[in-house]
Amino acid sequence: MVCGYIYDPDLGDPDGDIAPGTAFEDIPEDWTCPICGISKEDFEPPEN
Repeated sequence: MVCGYIYDPDLGDPDGDIAPGTAFEDIPEDWTCPICGISKEDFEPPEN
């Protein structure tokens, strides 16, 4: 994790036009982190 942002499907990403309820797998491949701008492919799931 670069900046610590965790995508929450319940919230989506309103600034990125991702509706609440959208699974991470279903967001477009060209989506980028709203905080640091890294690409979707560079995201890692949060550690449990």
